[in-house]
Formats: sequence, structure tokens, C-alpha cells
Amino acid sequence: MSKPIWIAILFYVSALYDGALGIIFLLFPSAPFRWFEVIPPNHFGYVQFPAALLIIFALLFIMIARNPVANRKLIPFGMLLKVSYCGVVFYHWLAAGIPGMWKPFAWIDLLFLVLFIIAYFQLKPQTNQT
Repeated sequence: MSKPIWIAILFYVSALYDGALGIIFLLFPSAPFRWFEVIPPNHFGYVQFPAALLIIFALLFIMIARNPVANRKLIPFGMLLKVSYCGVVFYHWLAAGIPGMWKPFAWIDLLFLVLFIIAYFQLKPQTNQT
């Protein structure tokens, strides 16, 4: 199977997106809270640890983008990241409300999740049935 260009682009874009968010929240954790006029947590370590995880996932997405076929087995980890974030945000949004700053990220992650699922199944190894 040749390298699917749209899948490589998808994972490079996701790496850029998650990496940029990770860097912003890791190095400048108070800035997004100021931009969205949201009260920050009592300690920025609560923000910086997930930010560091986003950077790690950005590196994972670069690995997938470089060779989607060979690294197909890594895609479910990206799916789980997106399910985790969307699940938490959408649950709290529906149950009790959540600051608006988190909502756009959830919609973007939901889109990435759908595209990751499509990519995963498109990369499914072909079976020769004769």
C-alpha cells in the first residue's frame, strides 16, 4: 500500500495543533486563561502536565505521519486522546457547564477523532481472497 498523502497531512496537522497547544499551555499557562477571561486553577501544574502530554502526542502524530501504513497500530492511541478530551468536556458541558475556552478544542478534537477513525480503517491491511 502506498503512503496515503491525506492521512500523512492529517497527522502532521494534528501534530502541529496539539504541539502548539501543548507549548502554549506549558510555557505560558496563564495566557489562555487571560485571553478567555477564565479563572485559572490554583496551581499551573494542573495545566502543564496535560500540556506536556500533548507535546508527547504531537511527537506520536509525527511518527504516524511519516509512515501511516507502518504506524497504523499507533492511531488508536490518538483516538483515545481525542475520546478522553471530548468525553470530559462534553460531559461537563452537558452536566454542569464548563468555561467556554474548552469548547472549541472539544469540537476540533471531535473532528480529528472522526478523521482518525476513517484513516485507521482506510489503512486496514488488504486481504487477498482468491
